[in-house]
Amino acid sequence: MLKDKMEIENKKVMVLGGYGEVGFGICHHLLFENPKELIVTSLKKEEALTTVEKLRLEAPESCELTPIHGNLFVRWSLKDIPRDEILATPKYQWWLVNDNLTELTEEILASSTLYKVISEHRPEIIVDCVNTATVLAYQNVYQSYKEISKALQTPQDTEGLTQGIYRLLSTLYIPPLIRHVQILHEAMKRAGTLLYLKVGTTGTGGMGFNIPFTHGEGQPSRLLLSKAAVAGAQTLLLFLLSRTPRGPIVKELKPAALIGWKNIGRGRILRGGYPVPLYDCLPTESYRLTQGGLLSSENGSVGFRVEGRELEGVYVDTGESGLFSLDEFKVVTAMGLMEYITPEEIAKTAVLEIRGVNTSKDVLGAITGAVMGSTYRAGHLRHRVIHEMDSLGQEGIAYGLLGPRVTKLIFEVHLIKRCYGTLERALEALPVEMSRRLEQEVERDHGFRRAAISLGIPILLPDGETLLFAHRLNRDEGWEEGLHVQYQKENIEKWASLEWIDLRWENMFWWQEHFQRIVKESRECTGDMSSRFNRGGCFWEQNIEGEIIIVPGEVVGWVLIFEVHNLKSAI
Repeated sequence: MLKDKMEIENKKVMVLGGYGEVGFGICHHLLFENPKELIVTSLKKEEALTTVEKLRLEAPESCELTPIHGNLFVRWSLKDIPRDEILATPKYQWWLVNDNLTELTEEILASSTLYKVISEHRPEIIVDCVNTATVLAYQNVYQSYKEISKALQTPQDTEGLTQGIYRLLSTLYIPPLIRHVQILHEAMKRAGTLLYLKVGTTGTGGMGFNIPFTHGEGQPSRLLLSKAAVAGAQTLLLFLLSRTPRGPIVKELKPAALIGWKNIGRGRILRGGYPVPLYDCLPTESYRLTQGGLLSSENGSVGFRVEGRELEGVYVDTGESGLFSLDEFKVVTAMGLMEYITPEEIAKTAVLEIRGVNTSKDVLGAITGAVMGSTYRAGHLRHRVIHEMDSLGQEGIAYGLLGPRVTKLIFEVHLIKRCYGTLERALEALPVEMSRRLEQEVERDHGFRRAAISLGIPILLPDGETLLFAHRLNRDEGWEEGLHVQYQKENIEKWASLEWIDLRWENMFWWQEHFQRIVKESRECTGDMSSRFNRGGCFWEQNIEGEIIIVPGEVVGWVLIFEVHNLKSAI
């Protein structure tokens, strides 16, 4: 159990997105806590180097500063390549889509920039200031749909259509968000990270559907709503992470106002990192609007570029939100609109939350306190449900709604119960003997076979080479999708572990190990009448000899709880 108070001193701390105003503010405040190493990441190399050089002016000598750059949402080999170039290169485009839409594998994990950065530096504390919602939502799936709609009108252009499909798939929001959180979870688990703090976003600066600041396609803009939707989805995924046993402490701060400022100055105005070229149109060269006339930007006679000139002026730099003029700043920060919060206030709150101080600003903590969990009444009535179903008979082993692995585990325990009845008797048999006896039961009971096979749960016989299954019309994902894949040893082991009833002796040995743990736990709590044990001495039903009667649902539930708390790797 981690202590409530998290010491930052002598810890390795990583700040993702350290170049931004919030990220830099947090880095600056962290220096006063004397971390052993402060690892600062940013998209571009010059951003990471600039941030570290600024921090070095105030950093204690004992603190090592490490700059890292690159796109955390792509493979390491693509981390420095602009997204437009990735989408324009078929090979890179396929990598991008495949890495987000296929099952997470060790290969995808190891190639990820995010995983590589975390696994190599093994930070004990991670502060994530990257605006993930903006990164994903502003890929603009709506524009991708427009492009593929045009391509569909000329189906003979197969190359353009293929590229359009991949571009559309690469701008989906949820799959890359899920993959990002999956990689983050696995990386932190393997690196031994103790705490993860996300500085998130509401997506609309704290305003609702009434927000007047739009990108032009409606009020509010679909892109802005997409940003809010992704931000909300990420919060709930982080909520799941926060409830994962033996993982890091997970928290999130959500500023609900305009964040600023980073700098005030006079000079070129940049939008998206690029200067705004200056154009003009003389009154003598104006375009007259007529009914039915065609207004086209391709008409070169209207307007002209002012050579060598770019838009300039006085500005306030608000980081991610961009450069605002004086009046724009007045509008956006006006009371009743977005209003205003400084990065220093966010940074102070972030450091307090890292240290374990309850600031009441942790969104995930607020959700934990607000969600409705299990109740005494439901727990009490659970026994009534079980009693009523028991009274109707034993028909129906499992129906597959809890997924193939839970289904296969229930079927396996049912077989063991039919053959042995109690945990102790099952433990007395040799694994090879158990394997043969279960095979005989499968051969005898056609009802058992039909129920399992009809659900897409095959039965692997003790020889490890004979599989009982049927080609079903409605196939599930998983092993049935791989029917045409070569049956290599690793595939057989994977499917036998996750989706097949496995009668091999190795699996019987696996079950005996779990049965032994249950028996040991039951004996340890015998005579202890305290509330210390969830499953006390009276939990497991026993026969007159004092042996524990096998109850498949309770046994499988125990196994899953045991696995969750021992955190097997998800890959």
